[in-house]
Amino acid sequence: MASATVVVAGALANKPDQAGEAWVKLSWVRGLQRLGFDVWFVEQLAESMRYDERAPRWFRSVTERFGLSGRSVLLSAGQSLAGASADELLEVAPEASLVNISGHLTEEPLFGRFRRRVMVDIDPGFTQFWHLEGLAGANVAGHDAYFTIGERIGKDDCPIPTGGIEWRPVRQPVVLEDWPLVDPGAGNRFTTIATWRGPFGPVEHGGRTYGLKVHEFRRFIELPRRLPYRFEVALDIDPGDDRDLEALRRNGWEVADPREVAADPDALRAYIQGSGAEFSPAQGMYVDTACGWFSDRSVRYLASGKPVLVQDTGFSHILPVGEGLLAFRTLEEAVAGAGEIASNYDEHCAAARAIAEEYFDAERVLTGFCEQAKIG
Repeated sequence: MASATVVVAGALANKPDQAGEAWVKLSWVRGLQRLGFDVWFVEQLAESMRYDERAPRWFRSVTERFGLSGRSVLLSAGQSLAGASADELLEVAPEASLVNISGHLTEEPLFGRFRRRVMVDIDPGFTQFWHLEGLAGANVAGHDAYFTIGERIGKDDCPIPTGGIEWRPVRQPVVLEDWPLVDPGAGNRFTTIATWRGPFGPVEHGGRTYGLKVHEFRRFIELPRRLPYRFEVALDIDPGDDRDLEALRRNGWEVADPREVAADPDALRAYIQGSGAEFSPAQGMYVDTACGWFSDRSVRYLASGKPVLVQDTGFSHILPVGEGLLAFRTLEEAVAGAGEIASNYDEHCAAARAIAEEYFDAERVLTGFCEQAKIG
């Protein structure tokens, strides 16, 4: 591909010390770099974060770690708080394509100056329902093309409204060299990294409520009592949810401190690669709409050669399940899946990496994305 310029926009400083969020954005940056693009990263700081000293510190730390100091800008009211100057980015924009993750960048005049603007939705269901209700936070308007990791949006059995938009499917990319295959761990140790409630509230539409991860996790809370294995979650949970935390521990869950696990990109990678496998429920929104959402975190487990046992969000219609990647809908299916992984661990490890290579390799994913988005 020609050395065209692409600007990736997304939340980084707005989510300080959240390495998982950092890996999402940096995987797009690094994947596009590997295709030969000159890649910039831009972030628009929320008003609520303007006086949070963690924000610019985290932005600098992550962009320096990934060699982006001269190709990144943290914007606040049109001014650069970290990285290159706002004027430099304004000069680049007319010849560049914007890859706008979650519609993050809205600030003018920068937004309107790009040659082409492509939205990438990583919160399927939330984005489309908010857009239907006319909520500004959807940030859908003004783009030339639309992509979503909810690969089944538009299918007859997926109730998420398209809003008359052609939502093209795209998968979460992973740069495989950043997440190399590692030696198998303990096949009886299942881990995950989670936020108990997440940033969004439940969505009500058509007389139905689409819930959160907490609601789904509670359905499977007794899993460790059903099996002779270790189950651990690095959990960001509010002190007000102490009853849930007590219930987790009472049912045999080990609870790790997310500040030790996920506050640094390298620490998060080490935690995933030191695990045996992943077990995780999903957001109720993704489960109930069968939209096909698949976690970027699970992609990194797969790339590391760690089997993944996760709640089905419709991805079983799209991805190969049964070896390396197992889906469950009920507690009994979760019990059976964990037993299968532990009993045939080496085979599932090999299959996990093969799935990452076939379906999530950044070069494959982003080559197709760029062709459809007319970037390059």
